[in-house]
Amino acid sequence: MQSLRTLMIVLLLACGSAGVRAEEPSPEALTAASELFAIVSADMTKQISTQMTNAFWPAVEQRARADKIDDATIAELRKEFGRIQVAFLADSIKEAPPIYARHFTVAELHELAGFYRTPTGAKALHEMPLVTGEFMTLLVPRLQDVQRQTTEAFNKVLQEHGYVK
Repeated sequence: MQSLRTLMIVLLLACGSAGVRAEEPSPEALTAASELFAIVSADMTKQISTQMTNAFWPAVEQRARADKIDDATIAELRKEFGRIQVAFLADSIKEAPPIYARHFTVAELHELAGFYRTPTGAKALHEMPLVTGEFMTLLVPRLQDVQRQTTEAFNKVLQEHGYVK
């Protein structure tokens, strides 16, 4: 059970953000970003949550099985995992327009919206979550090794500074 909790912590850390910018976007930029997200987020939440579940669930299930958790409980865990992913993404997407408004000018936001209305842009909206999902599937098996390397490196530094024996 501890290994399952550890995996979940690693997954949360892997999905964390790198940083937050403090400046507030203009009302015009927020409006443009909201218009962009009206186009972008139409089916994004369900598609990304499906991809996240497909990427992360096999490792979670493997840990659950190693912890001798029965099939019925694993099925219930998967259902909860999916529900939480959808809720998390739906809530997170609400925060996206201000972030986009801080990183793009109003003109750029309008250009992006125009692009996503083109056939190539529409395809990008459909395919990018799939591409990201495939990439995440490649990362998941490597997370345990990254966690091990990080733990070893941290322990070495802490030991060198007298914090760990």
